[in-house]
Amino acid sequence: MTAERPYDPRARRRAVRVAWIVGVLGALVAAAVVVVPLLRPGPRPVFQLPVACGETWRLSTYPGHDDYDVDLFPTTGEAWGRPVLASADGTVTVAGINGSLGGRTPQDPDGPRGRGGGYWVKIDHGGRWETQYLHLLEPPSVRAGQRVARGDHLGRVGSTGNSGAPHLHYEQRRGWEKVETHFDGVPSGITSDDREYTVRLTSANCPPNRP
Repeated sequence: MTAERPYDPRARRRAVRVAWIVGVLGALVAAAVVVVPLLRPGPRPVFQLPVACGETWRLSTYPGHDDYDVDLFPTTGEAWGRPVLASADGTVTVAGINGSLGGRTPQDPDGPRGRGGGYWVKIDHGGRWETQYLHLLEPPSVRAGQRVARGDHLGRVGSTGNSGAPHLHYEQRRGWEKVETHFDGVPSGITSDDREYTVRLTSANCPPNRP
């Protein structure tokens, strides 16, 4: 006849702790399997210039502008009021005022500057990719939560916020980080603000079936 082992409360507590730790680790692994792919950026959308099809614009940066930020100016014609278009399909997450508007208008181009980006739009393109469009002339023509397609009208070029002249300030972001802008799959070359840099590009943000 085998003698029964005496009850050991410490061993039972150790077993409960081990079981609890194993359960927690299992839950963390399961959560990581689900969450990590969601946090990892997806492939870069084929962004297009946020301006009308066939137009040539000057993309530039300057010291103090911040790495990867791009200012867009048309190479011909007036900048005020030019259409600003979505670079790719996505969902509008912000459409409103960043900072303060100031008083620069086509009627008073030397009016007081505001702060920040003025009227602006932010679009989520999925896969943790995002674009931003700042210094618009007037309230955006889209609203938060609205689904937009590449080429949809977002607003018009202006000089609201901290802006010295009418232009479009544009950014592409991956996750929380600004990255070099790509247009039609080609990098713009604007990566640093340690010097003035300018490049001219022609927009391929065209309606379907139009070259």
